[in-house]
Amino acid sequence: MQTLILVTNENDWPLKIPNVQIVSARAYLTDPMYSKLRNVKVINLCRSYSYQSSGYYASLLAAARGHKPIPSVNTIQDMKLPTVVRFVSEDLDELIQKSLSHIHSDKFTLSIYFGCNIAKKYDRLCQQLYHLFPAPLLRALFSFSNEKWHLQNIGPIEANEIPDEHKVFAMIAATTYFAGRVPTSNAKRSEPRYDLAILHDPTAQLKPSNEKALQKFIKAAESLGMGVELITKEDYSSVAEFDALFIRETTAVNHYTFRFARRAVAEGLVVIDDPESILKCTNKVYLAELAEHHHIPSPKTLIVHHDNINAILPTLGLPCILKQPDSSFSQGVIKVDDEKKFHAEVERLLDKSELILAQEFLPTPFDWRIGIIDQKPLFACKYYMARSHWQIVKRFSRGTGKDTFARYGKIETLPIEMAPKHVVKTALKAANLIGNGLYGVDMKEVNHKAYLIEVNENPNIDVGVEDGMLKDELYLRIMEVFLKRIEAKKLPKGEGTV
Repeated sequence: MQTLILVTNENDWPLKIPNVQIVSARAYLTDPMYSKLRNVKVINLCRSYSYQSSGYYASLLAAARGHKPIPSVNTIQDMKLPTVVRFVSEDLDELIQKSLSHIHSDKFTLSIYFGCNIAKKYDRLCQQLYHLFPAPLLRALFSFSNEKWHLQNIGPIEANEIPDEHKVFAMIAATTYFAGRVPTSNAKRSEPRYDLAILHDPTAQLKPSNEKALQKFIKAAESLGMGVELITKEDYSSVAEFDALFIRETTAVNHYTFRFARRAVAEGLVVIDDPESILKCTNKVYLAELAEHHHIPSPKTLIVHHDNINAILPTLGLPCILKQPDSSFSQGVIKVDDEKKFHAEVERLLDKSELILAQEFLPTPFDWRIGIIDQKPLFACKYYMARSHWQIVKRFSRGTGKDTFARYGKIETLPIEMAPKHVVKTALKAANLIGNGLYGVDMKEVNHKAYLIEVNENPNIDVGVEDGMLKDELYLRIMEVFLKRIEAKKLPKGEGTV
């Protein structure tokens, strides 16, 4: 990928960095040669990012040209908003107090060069600020009041304002940054056309894709000419450097996965799971209301609140199912068999959420899982209930009250054509109400009738399970959707594909 450093004046850049090109902002904005470049990273080091300045337009037009500007216009705006700065100060409060505890004045200025400071003791604070305000040269001003430190403001450092005693360090930081990311494979290959980030958590116990599946995704993407990097929550600042983001972590609205998705959409990336799908699918109350409104068959369901508790049992009877709205991996879903347990569990769940879900119990030997992407069916699985249990997974604890291991039922993968047509049709109808991303729709079949259980925006795709029929083709189809959408974004308006 070609790297351009944009400056107001070419004499402003005091550092000598290999393999980067210094360009004046005026030349970048006015010379047609730059608008025709592809696969370009633009490091914007203009003197000012003020509204309608050359620095502002440099990041704005870089995004329009399909280049990757750092900082983006969104980051430029965030640095100017006092509310955003205040929220960041609150979020990083513990780190700020710890990092600045030794300072005996009421003001402190921290210089951040590509996420680093000349004093290593500030590295962690610098990295966190850089993750939240991805800009190459930053100056953060802190003030001490009410017995604690606060981030007062944060903004860019002009390249010609780097102190002489910092220039060697800034050059090392910049050189390290421009050296690029470590490739996912040591194999020699041509320069990728596009870059895909896969967000994952290598430490998680419950993962949407196992390690072998992640490698299958990487191989499929590379076969289509895309470069891939596995990223973690620490890589928030690098999101804008990619063309697409594939989230392979368990998602939630009050979680960094949602912030990654929102940031990626704001930066113009192709994103699966998109934030709207996360917002809709992670709340079972929303899904229940959506299914009822669109007449999608579901088990008899009631939205529970403090005022209608006594109406649940006469309507649903026992046993019934209680669901925490944001539960995942079958957790937060409880079967109650008697009235005493019902009232205890309802009160417990309502302490956490204003609304919960109660649903009639439909016993079946297995649940259907219909995988869907781009509003087309992808795979079909039967998830059988765990032995001597009513769910597909049974969790055990060893006296601590915490889950220590789990037992799953068997899983049978079928060609999508072999799944009952009414099950697939109902699954498609439900998923299409959410969006056009990657979904796993859970269905029950009772007396030849299909019932929607839920739509998962982050379905499991593991080697040896969901790919049981399609094998490598499954991963390729998903990567082809990414490629199609990236190319559609890169095309100038009015152009089509042949």
